[in-house]
Amino acid sequence: MAKNLILWLIIAAVLVTVMNNFSTPAETNTLNYTQFLELVRDRQIERVTVDGYEIEGRRRDGGTFTTIRPAIQDNGLIGDLLENDVVIEGKQPEQQSIWTQLLIASFPILIIIAIFMFFMRQMQGGAGGRGGPMSFGKSKARMLTEDQVKTTFADVAGCDEAKEEVSELVEFLRDPGKFQRLGGHIPRGVLMVGQPGTGKTLLAKAVAGEAKVPFFTISGSDFVEMFVGVGASRVRDMFEQAKKHAPCIIFIDEIDAVGRHRGGGMGGGHDEREQTLNQLLVEMDGFEANDGIIVVAATNRPDVLDPALMRPGRFDRQVVVGLPDIRGREQILKVHMRKVPLGDDVVPANIARGTPGFSGADLANLVNEASLFAARAGKRLVEMVEFEMAKDKIMMGAERKSMVMSDKEKLNTAYHESGHAIVGRLVPEHDPVYKVSIIPRGRALGVTMFLPEEDRYSLSKRALISQICSLFGGRIAEEMTLGFEGVTTGASNDIMRATQLAKNMVTKWGLSEKLGPLMYGEDENESYLGRMGGGQGASGVSGETAKLIDQEVRRIIDECYATARRLLEENRGKLDLMAEALMKYETIDAEQINDIMTGLPAREPKGWQGGDDRQGPGAAAADAPDAPADKPSDAEKPKDGGVIGGPAGEH
Repeated sequence: MAKNLILWLIIAAVLVTVMNNFSTPAETNTLNYTQFLELVRDRQIERVTVDGYEIEGRRRDGGTFTTIRPAIQDNGLIGDLLENDVVIEGKQPEQQSIWTQLLIASFPILIIIAIFMFFMRQMQGGAGGRGGPMSFGKSKARMLTEDQVKTTFADVAGCDEAKEEVSELVEFLRDPGKFQRLGGHIPRGVLMVGQPGTGKTLLAKAVAGEAKVPFFTISGSDFVEMFVGVGASRVRDMFEQAKKHAPCIIFIDEIDAVGRHRGGGMGGGHDEREQTLNQLLVEMDGFEANDGIIVVAATNRPDVLDPALMRPGRFDRQVVVGLPDIRGREQILKVHMRKVPLGDDVVPANIARGTPGFSGADLANLVNEASLFAARAGKRLVEMVEFEMAKDKIMMGAERKSMVMSDKEKLNTAYHESGHAIVGRLVPEHDPVYKVSIIPRGRALGVTMFLPEEDRYSLSKRALISQICSLFGGRIAEEMTLGFEGVTTGASNDIMRATQLAKNMVTKWGLSEKLGPLMYGEDENESYLGRMGGGQGASGVSGETAKLIDQEVRRIIDECYATARRLLEENRGKLDLMAEALMKYETIDAEQINDIMTGLPAREPKGWQGGDDRQGPGAAAADAPDAPADKPSDAEKPKDGGVIGGPAGEH
């Protein structure tokens, strides 16, 4: 409003100036003082008006004039005027009013105050008070109106149960009387729990888009700053804004940043985060009613939230947004493929079957990567081959084509990966081998991928033993071909994962006959959805029990190592065949592996043209030798004993 007023004042001043410049002033003759005296003596002057040194007058012929008398005392002027019958008039000096004088005196002070207020408003982020360095207590929540939120339930797929749970919110916001007539009320808060990438934020936006109400979005970390009291002030400000736009939805992403258990930190019960949480608890269910305001929050760490935040009246309902099953993955793929021109050979159901464990974000990335591959190749349609390439890139990492390795290191890599694949094919209840490659990808310098045939939610003891055997297959193959002294460090990650699986079997899953179904020790790291069960140790047990745990872990490792060695020794010919195929083709899939396991040479891969321009495919081992064993890459880290929670297993 102030900016518009200033703009109109500037326009008016410009117009007045222009009009004054173009207006024709009255014609006035300017005389010097000598001419004026001569006209007086010639009786040509009718009347004059004396205003200090300026004299204005009218001649007898009707013309006007003006002159300036010298700054010397001229006592004879009045006598000359009277003698020549000139009418003499005086002009009263202008006097400023008291208000004008006050305005002139206070004008500099007003200018200083205006400049100060202008800079303060700029520092506070403008009229809204957001975004500036002085906007400490203002909420950082961004409001999206119903016109800005275009997401609907049609854009959400693969989580039908979660969508059904939150659809009641939409019905309440559209027709609250339907529930109130029967004495019911909608949940004040809905907490969406799920692994990263499952669509929690997308589901919240769909609720706002369907209900056609304002949607406030903010992250849990936006509440807490270095200044004391800022977080609580921002919570109050956010709910004040929401009340002005009710009915509305407040979405707090990653609420675990502000909603953790109280009293567990170094600051005791008075630190900034706890004050923020206390204010949030009061706003959600305090003395003042917040009718029409629904709080939706998302987290992948529900175990760390404060119990007071989880009670009915605040977050009445928890909606679990899990990984999609094969039908859900097919629906998600269809949603993301709407704007992608597809080839005739692309079948979403087949892609969904080959992507177990993928989240909605993974599938969106898969479609996008396939589109990029097709664009690089100059194609007009995205075909199945691009989806296969995209899946390989996501699962195994991008190819490092520029890496130059010697033939000796390449052969060692081929035997290492062949050992993983052959043991994985021969042990029971192991996932089928999807692809074996000696082309460096990501941090791994050679990859063997195992892809489940169906969604798996638990693993048997037999399946875990088979995984450990397969993990040792690469090291044993190196030992068989190079001798114990020639074994490389590339199996460090395999050893770490096998040891972790064996420890979990003994201390966490109760799969040891000697120790029984007991859990020993506590998780060193707080678990969160998407990576459960890392860092299990044997702390909090007696020395005798710890010794027994070590013995059981050693027994499992030794038995699996012996089993893997026996299988590879019995199938040495197949090991050589697979290594030879990898040296020739660099990457083989299930068809070539089936040929090798029947004792036949591997057929040529589809689209193989006798080699390519790759430089140095291969590596010294399946995993990067220079990668520290205690810090594997995200793609190589164990997923709670195998493939649970990840797209597929890899060695």
